[in-house]
Amino acid sequence: MTIFVNPWVLFIWVIASWIIGMLGRDTRFGFVGNFLVAFLFSPVVGIIVLLASDRWTGLGGRRRDPRRRSGGA
Repeated sequence: MTIFVNPWVLFIWVIASWIIGMLGRDTRFGFVGNFLVAFLFSPVVGIIVLLASDRWTGLGGRRRDPRRRSGGA
């Protein structure tokens, strides 16, 4: 049995997965992880994983306070 997929649906699926990957660049899974979750499962699942994942804290282990300035007075 042959399964036909509309090319526009596939195109929108890949673009939505790419956008989710870009939004998840600074999360725990990074671009590749978020893109693969969204592409393999669905963009809806990708959004749920994106919202549930922690932001990457960097090497220091602390989150940066956006109200605090780094530098001079």
